[in-house]
Amino acid sequence: MPLSASSSAQQARQALADRLAELGRDAGLSGRDIAECCDWHPSKSSRIMNARTQPSADDIRAWCRACGAEEQSEDLIASLRTAEGMWVGWRRMERAGLKHSQEARLPLYQRTRRFRSYSSWLVPGMIQTQPYTTAALQAIQRRRGLVDDVAAAVAVRMERQRVLYEGNRRFAFLVEESVLRSGIGGSEVMSGQLGHLISIASLPNVSLGVVPMQPDRERWPTEGFWIYDTEQVNVELVSGYLTITQPSEVAMYAGTFAELAQAAVYGAQARALIASAMDALA
Repeated sequence: MPLSASSSAQQARQALADRLAELGRDAGLSGRDIAECCDWHPSKSSRIMNARTQPSADDIRAWCRACGAEEQSEDLIASLRTAEGMWVGWRRMERAGLKHSQEARLPLYQRTRRFRSYSSWLVPGMIQTQPYTTAALQAIQRRRGLVDDVAAAVAVRMERQRVLYEGNRRFAFLVEESVLRSGIGGSEVMSGQLGHLISIASLPNVSLGVVPMQPDRERWPTEGFWIYDTEQVNVELVSGYLTITQPSEVAMYAGTFAELAQAAVYGAQARALIASAMDALA
């Protein structure tokens, strides 16, 4: 993952490196001493302490043994897993199938009260129709060579949509106009999906904005993302799934969402763009 994708993951790695370096100092050991105890090349300890190399779980156990702090190894390994979990490649995330990756997000959805979603690729999953979801997940399954559990994954996503109607939750969806015109599943599926968007926009707890296509935009399209309350952002990139929890970065995405929301149209204007896309299908 490019470090520019998120400083949250880098800061988590740096925090782990700082804790390991502190163990060495407390034990009166230099990096070279630790490398000798662990039978490593001397530069490896330096790379770990400076967060240039992420240690493995075995590396952490060896480090703690060298420093006489074996009781801290499991806690540090948990920190490693947290840092790793901020960036998950699609292959790793979906290796158990699409159904599992859909189920994994349910606890986050259940505890969130304010959802903000921006999409420049597809209609957000929370407001997809079943045929649209099926077409989207089938395309992913074929492209990534995954086990074919599409039907089960679709069922999980449809069940997850219940949060739209339960509890005191608010939803703000922003989609690029191009999303309305980028076909998936064929004309019939797209027509049904566009009609569903009009229905969803009528819900009292839902705001649906469409960012019009125009030649003089100041805020250009960006990667799709979700903001959950003010605690977490998830970003779907070509190569993987990014989780952001660093407050300054969450605030950056919130600011971007606000700018895109100002550029969007709502109500009758949004319905007119959706209707135009439906007419184009005919």
